Amino acid sequence: MKILVVSDTHGYNDTMYEVIDKESPFDMLIHCGDIDGEHIRLREKLNCTLHVVAGNNDYDPLMDRVKVIEFGNYRAVLTHGHRYHLYSGYDPLFYLAAENHADYVFFGHTHVPVIHEEGPVTLINPGSLTYPRQHGRQPSYIVGTMENGKRPEFEIRYI
Repeated sequence: MKILVVSDTHGYNDTMYEVIDKESPFDMLIHCGDIDGEHIRLREKLNCTLHVVAGNNDYDPLMDRVKVIEFGNYRAVLTHGHRYHLYSGYDPLFYLAAENHADYVFFGHTHVPVIHEEGPVTLINPGSLTYPRQHGRQPSYIVGTMENGKRPEFEIRYI
């Protein structure tokens, strides 16, 4: 199984579609918010499972703010992250994982790519394809692969 994780595209979608073409085929795409309405078109274009959560710049009232998904034998919580005071630390995301009995939390908002494992929980932020904020400011995304029930491996990739 291959999972593509993106976030914070803010309506500038050319780079996102380039990454989709580059990484195809994949089985699941997760967008961690601030997609600015592109989720409808994206759903029509993809031939895989799509999970999207609303960010602080998404105004569709039908979009989930928090979503729990399963892949293989693993459970994940998806959120944008803007309601969790992320600039003060990740504790709220670990609590969110515990509340939902999740192995992973996928989030965005900070525009900084992160794969942070602590105990049984891994936090995953793909950064931003549009407005990266980490040192070097390269647009980033994450690819996860899972083989034969083994624990998934996630890798930050840059454009």
